Amino acid sequence: MNVLIEWIYRTPKGVETTFRSEEMAATQAVLVGEDLEKTGRAKSIIFIDRFDSSWTLKELKGYLKGIETEPHNVTVYFDGGFDRATYNSGLGCVIYYEQSGKSFRLRRNAFATGLVSNNEAEYASFYLGLQELELLGVHHLPVRFVGDSQVVINHLNEEWPVVEKDLSSWADRIEAKMNDLGIQPEYELVPRKANAEADRLATQALNGIEITGTSEMNKN
Repeated sequence: MNVLIEWIYRTPKGVETTFRSEEMAATQAVLVGEDLEKTGRAKSIIFIDRFDSSWTLKELKGYLKGIETEPHNVTVYFDGGFDRATYNSGLGCVIYYEQSGKSFRLRRNAFATGLVSNNEAEYASFYLGLQELELLGVHHLPVRFVGDSQVVINHLNEEWPVVEKDLSSWADRIEAKMNDLGIQPEYELVPRKANAEADRLATQALNGIEITGTSEMNKN
């Protein structure tokens, strides 16, 4: 989770002004907040997340302590592939997360039939990512979803209306699942090149290669 810090600074002569930091990781923000407190000149230190929720230093430290042993700082990459000749689809998702002081990467793909377009395959791959989050036990957390599908990203962030009935059904399923899990979504549209890992998984699924696995990431 990323937050920014807002605080009132008071000079020795009693002059006060308000400062606001750039956005940073919550763990870093706690360190900065603690240092500001030590100066004795910072008042009303609050932390503001991307959903405009405000936290005191004590509340933010408690929150971070509470999620330490659960998956958090979650990012999901998704991509779908569709073969027009066979009407087969390949779905791919990659999930990066932290847990108990370690970083992990989960990779998952799936072969699918019965979908009618590449856009529907993209939606199905997004939903596959949500199912994996549920299995991981991710709940009541902000989650960043990254993909190269303008249709899916712009539909879900409500930039574009959902007109097609089949896509509307997927959007409804996704919204219901996120509500069940208490997920606060953040969406990011990236070029296809930046989504290569999920794209590769989707292609492998189309070729009959099944990938399922979780590995620890080297922080260095």
